[in-house]
Amino acid sequence: MSRKNHEVRPFTVEIPEADLADLRSRIANTRWSECEPVDDASQGVQQDTMQALARYWGGDYDWRRVEQRLNSFPQFLTSIDDLDIHFIHVRSKHDDALPLILTHGWPGSVVEMLMAIGPLTDPETYGGRAEDAFHVVIPSMPGYGFSERPDTIGWDPGHIARAWTVLMKRLGYSRFAAQGGDWGAIVTDLMGVQAPEGLLGIHSNMPGTVPAAVSKVIASNVLGAGDPRPTDLSEDESRAFDQLMFMFTKGIGYAVEMALRPQTLCGLADSPIGLAAWMLDHDAQSYDDISTAFVREEPVGSLTRDEILDNITLTWLTNTGVSSARLYWENKLGFFDAKGVRVPAAVSVFPHELYQAPKSWTEAAYPDLIYFNEVDLGNHFAAWQQPEIFVSEVRDGLQALR
Repeated sequence: MSRKNHEVRPFTVEIPEADLADLRSRIANTRWSECEPVDDASQGVQQDTMQALARYWGGDYDWRRVEQRLNSFPQFLTSIDDLDIHFIHVRSKHDDALPLILTHGWPGSVVEMLMAIGPLTDPETYGGRAEDAFHVVIPSMPGYGFSERPDTIGWDPGHIARAWTVLMKRLGYSRFAAQGGDWGAIVTDLMGVQAPEGLLGIHSNMPGTVPAAVSKVIASNVLGAGDPRPTDLSEDESRAFDQLMFMFTKGIGYAVEMALRPQTLCGLADSPIGLAAWMLDHDAQSYDDISTAFVREEPVGSLTRDEILDNITLTWLTNTGVSSARLYWENKLGFFDAKGVRVPAAVSVFPHELYQAPKSWTEAAYPDLIYFNEVDLGNHFAAWQQPEIFVSEVRDGLQALR
């Protein structure tokens, strides 16, 4: 029997001033290591970037700005499988709008999606048409942000996917679509695998398309066996293979640690600068953009130092650095592997994603592929950095489901 009721309760973000004062004090008292002895990021996040971040975070950064922004949207809590789930729920003024659940990833939060809410729910104000409208639901994944931190194991991506179906039906949506990137893409793919009644289709900006044979070769190289490179790859497939090989052999040290020993990262709960460095070291393309935002104080797309710190600060204030890491431990699936999606699927490929999914692999991974497009700008954090392109892709990709 559930120990919590299923009531949908209003939620407001209210961070005590004492927590913000403690954050600034910890930043000011950071004990720095020596500077890296190389002139690039080959050893990880660079000290110039972190010290520029610390100066702004401990000085001019204003958390209350994003707190007010979050509270400008309707937010709620509801219990699913005995865990309180936080979510933003914005209904369009158009009653016949398509319900859509958007899922963030790591190191992310609902903050990633805030700039997309207006254009998705009120398209006419942002150059769209009334028939482009969505009712938008944006949950915080378990252990992330304002959702409850699981105190038992079992909240893997498949469990989250099932919970999202419960959430959408609890909100009264008998038909809906799902969208995601990063972990959100995996959760969304698994919703497509589960194919619950009412799920019309999905959209992904980090699709799982890697064939089993290719994944096996990559895994063998990661483990040191060194199976030979496939010889039958097209130009696009070869590019994707090289990107995946780099990612798995040199680019996911953080993911390996979180998948194997997440509790070892207890320092993420004690040092805000340690947490920030860990969250920034996600992938080379995103790090380059983030470093530009802090060192040169130049935004890349819509990715400014404020948006970056909004996400990090939310993680710090909710003490979810370790609990969010445990999702990697829970997961037993290949990040980019084809998973057997059984519903209509739309895919958008951003140029600086961790890998650029070839159309050939995408068509094989999603038998009912209703949309495929390669866009010109954007990195792994598509909704955050290029919200206009992201919204356009979601609109176009899911148009066939209306």
